[in-house]
Amino acid sequence: MLKNITGTILLPFFIFFLISCQRNLTRDTSNNNDSAAVDSHETTKTASANKERKPADAAAILSRKQVPVLCYHQIRDWKATDSKTSKDYIIPVNTFKEHIKMLADSGYHSVLPDQLYNYLVYGDPLPPKPVMITFDDTEQNQFTIANPELKKYGFKGVYFVMTVSLGRPNYMSRDQVKQLSDQGNVVESHTWDHHNVKKYQGADWVTQIEKPTKTLEEITGKKIEYFAYPFGLWNKEAIPELKKRGFKAAFILATKRDDTDPLYTIRRIIASGYWSAGTLHNSIVNSF
Repeated sequence: MLKNITGTILLPFFIFFLISCQRNLTRDTSNNNDSAAVDSHETTKTASANKERKPADAAAILSRKQVPVLCYHQIRDWKATDSKTSKDYIIPVNTFKEHIKMLADSGYHSVLPDQLYNYLVYGDPLPPKPVMITFDDTEQNQFTIANPELKKYGFKGVYFVMTVSLGRPNYMSRDQVKQLSDQGNVVESHTWDHHNVKKYQGADWVTQIEKPTKTLEEITGKKIEYFAYPFGLWNKEAIPELKKRGFKAAFILATKRDDTDPLYTIRRIIASGYWSAGTLHNSIVNSF
């Protein structure tokens, strides 16, 4: 008898509890949808605002403090057959790891090309102690050694790919390049076969720039908008050609920047295989 009375008393409360929960669930779902709509609206507003912002002129871009952009090539231990000159471009594995650890321990934050572009053109803020970590020539050890090391410290890299080497022994495959892109790294153009830009004529712009750009866009599914000059060599004639093909910026090495188009002559530092982590740190501090 007592059980029947208790059940009779509690049943209405149980029904009320279920109805309340259902109402709250409906309200939460509605709020989530509203939030998504607001986020979408804010994204649209931000994109629209960016289009309306006035870009800085060349003088203003040149006046901004330069961001250190590091350039790595091969990451492997030296061989007896390596020349003294080539060792500048071959960084031993442990030395590379010490470089990346130093950057993390020193409080550096990796930035990507769009961040650098928006900083230079619109004055957008960058994280404290920004650094861009770039890799040239599509070496496979950039995928097998460099990428895991960057991941360890939460860094992202920029990979300037030379498309002639894709899939060749000791070079990255298309799938590896796509993996890098899918993981939030940035893949950009470094020509078809590393031919000197200063020597381009006629069809060279199609062979060395247009076709590789299309290849990389097919692999990554993303627009290719940044370029690294082979050997860091450039001339004024190259800049309008890059602009016509949709490039927003291009990277040289340590030579003088162009006064008219500084975005197409952003400097990089070759991280030498001879440099300790301390030497790299000093180079970053003293170069800019």
